[in-house]
Amino acid sequence: MKLVCLDLEGVLVPEIWVEFAKASGIPELTRTTRDEPDYDKLMNWRLEILKEHHYGLKEIQATIETIDPLPGAREFLDELRAMTQVIIISDTFTQFAAPLMKKLGWPTIFCNTLQVAPDGEITGYRMRVQDTKLTTVRALQSIGYETVASGDSYNDLKMIQAGKHGFLFRTTEQIRAQYPDIPAYEEYGELLAAFKEALAEE
Repeated sequence: MKLVCLDLEGVLVPEIWVEFAKASGIPELTRTTRDEPDYDKLMNWRLEILKEHHYGLKEIQATIETIDPLPGAREFLDELRAMTQVIIISDTFTQFAAPLMKKLGWPTIFCNTLQVAPDGEITGYRMRVQDTKLTTVRALQSIGYETVASGDSYNDLKMIQAGKHGFLFRTTEQIRAQYPDIPAYEEYGELLAAFKEALAEE
């Protein structure tokens, strides 16, 4: 049995931190997992910036409420879910995800949790498991699923490479050049066709 695992930000919705960088006027927050392979380093750096500027969860959630899925993402996801089971595996957080899942038709998402003080300051974060995306697809494989995955960033690569098939979507030129063996697509129609072919293969 085959199952599709998808990244969220950059694939189905805009990058949350980039949108918040625009809303808050803090350009440093445009740095994402497309730029920084070390997720812990990236998140700790983000939290320091938030603390320095006195921003907390409430301000980020207000920005998230204004974010819509990328054009064509809902239709793509609906077609894909009609073909097979789909799980979104994201390094985002439960406190960020709900408004976006509503706009995408409530797909299943596995993500992480922020640690938030009573005054709304984000004091830390808790990952579900170590190496979350790879660990999750390995667990799915261990119970009989063949995973086919797609994402756009460094933190998606192990998840993509863990299955027989996997695809990059709207990634950077740097990642595309570093991983030329992974098929890379720019349009939802292309990605849907690639998934359809992979799912049909015996």
